[in-house]
Amino acid sequence: MDLRSVLLTDLYQLTMLEAYWREAFTEPAVFELFVRKLPPNRNFLVAAGLEGVLDYLQQARFHPDEFDYLSRTKRFSDRFLEWLAEWRFEGDVDALPEGTIFFPDEPIVRITAPMPQAQLVETRLVNLIQFPTMVASKAARCVLAAPDRTLVEFGARRAHGAEAAMAAARAACAAGFRGTSNVLAGKEWDLPIFGTMAHSYVMSHDEEWQAFVAFGRAQPNNVVLLIDTYDEMEAIGPVVRAAEILREEGIRVRAVRLDSGDLSALSHAVRRRLDAAGWPDIEIFASGDLDEWALKQLVEQKAPIRGFGVGTRLTTCSDAPYLGIVYKLQEYAGRARRKTSHGKQTWPGRKQIYRIFDSKTGGMSHDVLALEEDRSDGQPLLVPVMRSGRRMTPAESIDDIRRRVVQGLKRLPPALRELDPAPPYKVEVAPSVRELAAEVDRRHRNRSL
Repeated sequence: MDLRSVLLTDLYQLTMLEAYWREAFTEPAVFELFVRKLPPNRNFLVAAGLEGVLDYLQQARFHPDEFDYLSRTKRFSDRFLEWLAEWRFEGDVDALPEGTIFFPDEPIVRITAPMPQAQLVETRLVNLIQFPTMVASKAARCVLAAPDRTLVEFGARRAHGAEAAMAAARAACAAGFRGTSNVLAGKEWDLPIFGTMAHSYVMSHDEEWQAFVAFGRAQPNNVVLLIDTYDEMEAIGPVVRAAEILREEGIRVRAVRLDSGDLSALSHAVRRRLDAAGWPDIEIFASGDLDEWALKQLVEQKAPIRGFGVGTRLTTCSDAPYLGIVYKLQEYAGRARRKTSHGKQTWPGRKQIYRIFDSKTGGMSHDVLALEEDRSDGQPLLVPVMRSGRRMTPAESIDDIRRRVVQGLKRLPPALRELDPAPPYKVEVAPSVRELAAEVDRRHRNRSL
């Protein structure tokens, strides 16, 4: 199974493509990908997934075995399939750089290409942007909830497949997490990798202290001991015994890990016991169905936990598992287009987002959704990333994306940095966009007369 295949799309993309081909609809089309509204309990979103989009667009093409399959479906003409052999994406892409904070109705990606190219890529583009953006947005909320703690992405085993596991690790680290437990993601993007031990390792030994000592000798530079296999408090004795043995061998126990129970109460009790035993330098790391709300509560309770592994609820985006993300035609053959169905209206034309900052505080004031040719004193957010099917700059590092997220979060209005829903951030639709929408509506009405 090749996940890079152009056949990873919805059937209607191909049926429309043949219809476009028959009608010679090959004029430039402009599509914009955006989110209609924020999910519950979200005050902002963080753009992610652009790197996957650019990789996909550069290599997208049909292969011989795919023509064989399409022919067997009996849905497409032979001449159309012959034409598909020459299909390539040779269009332009403008996009929000990864890590940019954005809001509803603001284009994340704009595609400008001949209609048969721009239409076919819709399904995969939505697929490649939606999930990383969901994870990055939730990860950013975790960072806001626990700003001075080490956060590690722990969710590979609970992710919905291998591609999701990889995308989640990258998105979480881009949004501010320190690293991941996913070794392949570490290799692919040079991310710090973290890991301790499983309960099975402790259970395979007759004594806890024996497991701890053996693990310390095997991993002398990363001794983090899991202490909730049996009883967290009774495990402190074996931890101290192991730490004393390992210290004689020049090996330091860095931390103990809690993975269940009342993490606040347990961490306070464990901290007291370790301090009383003369081991104040052994830190506490915690995991176990954590999310931004749990992190906030633990921080407010002053739980002495230095770092957290956040997995299941992050990589499944448990409280907001989808986005209302769409890819809509805004212009074709030089004429603006717009959808007007109830509740799904779109703003026509090629658009730019201008971010306006408060002159006194430097914080974000509001955004202006304008036409591309408009000029504004604000910061334009959409930037050119691909021209004529070729990317314009190398891939950004995760560190560069993370810095953009950090800066964006600092400049968010304070209310939007809270986990609870806040009054929505203002996105002002420029008069030029409204006028164009009215013009398109008049054109539709005149056609129907």
